[in-house]
Amino acid sequence: MSPSAMPVGEVFDKVTGPRRAEADELLELHREVSGLEPVVWAGRIIGFGEVEYRYESGHGGRMPEIAFATGQQRHTLYLPEDFAELWPDLIDALGQHRASKVCLYLTRLTKIDMGVLREFLVRSLAHSRGQGRP
Repeated sequence: MSPSAMPVGEVFDKVTGPRRAEADELLELHREVSGLEPVVWAGRIIGFGEVEYRYESGHGGRMPEIAFATGQQRHTLYLPEDFAELWPDLIDALGQHRASKVCLYLTRLTKIDMGVLREFLVRSLAHSRGQGRP
């Protein structure tokens, strides 16, 4: 995965309905927490900052420090590996969501606690800066 010069607006132009306004809200939240400007990664992911990582296997790469993508069905936030186990207090307080190993899926921002989401981003950013890997 790598950053591109694609404008964020091009990515957001593909999103319609209520999620379009929510994408703007997520953009501002990520910008506020990171203090950085957004960059489009892989043609659809809105990332802030950059970190290099290397696994024990030797595989490595670079990725945004914090990032999200908005689609027609849901928002996907990219968080540190095993974030739900790292921060069960936040998972329990967030509201309606689904989670995988590295992704937090939100259908609507109105169904979650935005303060808790902000804390996820703050902790994720600190984690990526402190450990240098997802």
